[in-house]
Amino acid sequence: MVPVNKQSHLRPLATINQINKCVSILKSKPKIKRSMWSRRAQEYEAKISSGKIYDLAEVVRDLNKGDDIMIDQSYSERQLFEKAYDRLLTEFQIVMGSSLEDAQKKLDKALKRNLEKQAQKVEEKPVAEEPINQELSE
Repeated sequence: MVPVNKQSHLRPLATINQINKCVSILKSKPKIKRSMWSRRAQEYEAKISSGKIYDLAEVVRDLNKGDDIMIDQSYSERQLFEKAYDRLLTEFQIVMGSSLEDAQKKLDKALKRNLEKQAQKVEEKPVAEEPINQELSE
C-alpha cells in the first residue's frame, strides 16, 4: 500500500504517551453520527487511511459494538472496524514490545470487549471437566 519512493511521508511509530492517549480515546463514549452510512463509511475510510493514530482510535471506538459484533454490524461496517482494529493492534504490539495476545487484551479491555465471555469460558471449563474425570475414575 506504500510506494517505496514515498517513505519520507510516513509518520514515525507512536510513543507510549500516544498509546496511552489512544487508550483514553477508546474508553471514551462513542460519537454516533446520524448521517447516511455511505457518508460515514467514507469518513471512516479517510480516517483509517490518514495514518493518524488518534483518528484510527476514534474509528475503532465508534465502530466497536462489544460482543454483539456479528449481530449489529453490516458487512461493510465489520470490514472497516476490523481494518482499523488490526492496524491499531499492530501498532500497540510494536510500541509496547509485547506479544499479540497482550496487546489485544489491552485493546479489548479499553473497548470493554469479550471480557465477560472470557470470564465465563474460564469458569465453565473446570465444571465441564469434572463429570469427565468422575466417569473415568468410576
